Amino acid sequence: MKITYLGHSGFLVECCDKTIAIDPFISGNPLAKHTVENIKVQDILLTHAHGDHLGDAIQIAKNNNATITAIFEIANYCAQQNVKTIGMNFGGKIKYVWGDAILTPATHSSQLPDGQYGGSAGAYVINMCGNRLYHAGDTGLHYNMKMIKEVYYPEIAMLPIGGHFTMGIEDAVIATHWLGVKQVIPMHYNTFPPIEADPQEFATKVKDRLDIECFVMHPGESREFSSSCLKV
Repeated sequence: MKITYLGHSGFLVECCDKTIAIDPFISGNPLAKHTVENIKVQDILLTHAHGDHLGDAIQIAKNNNATITAIFEIANYCAQQNVKTIGMNFGGKIKYVWGDAILTPATHSSQLPDGQYGGSAGAYVINMCGNRLYHAGDTGLHYNMKMIKEVYYPEIAMLPIGGHFTMGIEDAVIATHWLGVKQVIPMHYNTFPPIEADPQEFATKVKDRLDIECFVMHPGESREFSSSCLKV
């Protein structure tokens, strides 16, 4: 399984000749290395409706005839833009040709581009090719992370560390512990001044306190993961 960091909270996850995108914020992202045109995916998963997460999902979906999965309110909005959608809600599991995804809660707000309520912000537990990922979306620290460990057993977590709008480094270290993951990737930092943070500080604290591997990925960088280890 290959993970590519798009920057901010965006990722491409590729396995078994299938590729999904999570929160593909490209055109307004000053750190993005990809273009909207060179992203090829079958499915797009959205955590919430803010512009730095909904991002370019609609255009990417149109370019690829891809399906957008999101909470019900976002899915309805995207369907009105003439793209294929799957609407879901917390606790729901959607099966795909590449695996499955479960929508879980996050602590954050959500507003659609037209000002409408975007449903509750969420996170995903993703099972792809036997690898279990947790993408936290935008969130503060919350006890559901302990439930996610006990019920879904994620192995890799993508966690925000930028503070201000989400949890910062110290809370993200706690989240890493609560989730019980083997590896963690920081996200949602340094895109804009309010969320400046040092990912190496996070990596050091995770390693020293928890003995868990943290992989700081630069926008445009790809790495290969397995269910038990990471290969550079």
